[in-house]
Amino acid sequence: PFFVNRGGLPVDEPTWERMWRHVSRIHPEGERVAQRIRGAADLPKIPIPSVPASQPSTPIPERLEAVQRYIRELQYNHTGTQFFEIKKSRPLTGLMDLAKEMTKEALPIKCLEAVILGIYLTNNMTTLDRFPISFKTHFSGNYFRHIVLGVNFGGRYGALGISRREELMYKAPVFRTLSELIFDFEEAYRRCWHTLKKVKLGHCVSHDPHSVEQIEWKHSILDLDKLTREDFRKELERHARDMRLKIGKGTGPPSPTKDRKKDVSSPQRGQASPHRRNSRGDRRPSGEKKPADSKAMPDLNGYQIRV
Repeated sequence: PFFVNRGGLPVDEPTWERMWRHVSRIHPEGERVAQRIRGAADLPKIPIPSVPASQPSTPIPERLEAVQRYIRELQYNHTGTQFFEIKKSRPLTGLMDLAKEMTKEALPIKCLEAVILGIYLTNNMTTLDRFPISFKTHFSGNYFRHIVLGVNFGGRYGALGISRREELMYKAPVFRTLSELIFDFEEAYRRCWHTLKKVKLGHCVSHDPHSVEQIEWKHSILDLDKLTREDFRKELERHARDMRLKIGKGTGPPSPTKDRKKDVSSPQRGQASPHRRNSRGDRRPSGEKKPADSKAMPDLNGYQIRV
């Protein structure tokens, strides 16, 4: 049913309005159909996926598999309507609140929502490094974009996510280097007749669900049309080295919380917010330059629908 979540409860008002606008455009009789479905008493109950609750003693690879199973059970959203509005400029704490809403509504999701959900469900795995990986590909005259959550545990790389294609989502943490992981995705795209054009790599995401920092989505922008194969591999390994150095300096996943931000005398974060300034200054685009962000503070209230 369009207007009921998997628990049989009405979805929130903004989600209802978005879905209704979409349905009314493509199905003039949509309201009557929806009411008939909602009023039917003989419909089978749709099971609600259970949020994974692994023990701390469970090995990280097994816990990652449980998280991926949960993401897969939510299913890919083929409806053409995005049920959750995600703005990448929101602070991490706001995105984690949105992830909590996803687990409550249990609606189908797309790749960006799966990344946010993956971060939320792995926050308690403090020995796991998480970072976003974005892909831009070309097929049949059109460009396509996809994103997954890269993970690094014990020096081995993998990924969490969701896609229409099985080979473009979960990757077990078995790859010895970041370049091996990216090359595996490139080969998977090739089997789908897609040509990989760009790869964007972010920095490690904080494990603090109350962090007011933004996720750094595009620390390295690699344009494959402007890089040789060997240069592409070197840039990937350079990014992996940058992440290790940043974590080693204590400016990686741990980041200030709301309470710390209020304390201006805290030695960990001054008025100039050095962590964010240094993080943006350290970005290493390859083959293209991004204009400097003129905003001094993130927009904490806006939303947008990812298309």
